[in-house]
Amino acid sequence: MPKPFSPDEVAVALTALPGWQFEQGALAKEFKFGSFREAMAFMVRVGFEAEAADHHPEWTNVYNRVAIRLNTHSAGGKVTGKDVELAGKIERVAKGG
Repeated sequence: MPKPFSPDEVAVALTALPGWQFEQGALAKEFKFGSFREAMAFMVRVGFEAEAADHHPEWTNVYNRVAIRLNTHSAGGKVTGKDVELAGKIERVAKGG
């Protein structure tokens, strides 16, 4: 089971994740795109990254917005390194990488 991050470890991790926040026990960010099609393409690319990492986000999509929350269920719903790693991959996808 992954080790839950302390509040200080979460704060340090957030410094490398622009726009991400620690909200209600999870890393969270909302992404906005030019269209629904762009939002869905982003979700598909993130889905492949999440599946490869065997770590799946909680997310919602409304038209051109995608809200993502990350925490590790096997660690009691706490933030772990798995969440930080996936958030970094999500950032790369969002930047076209």
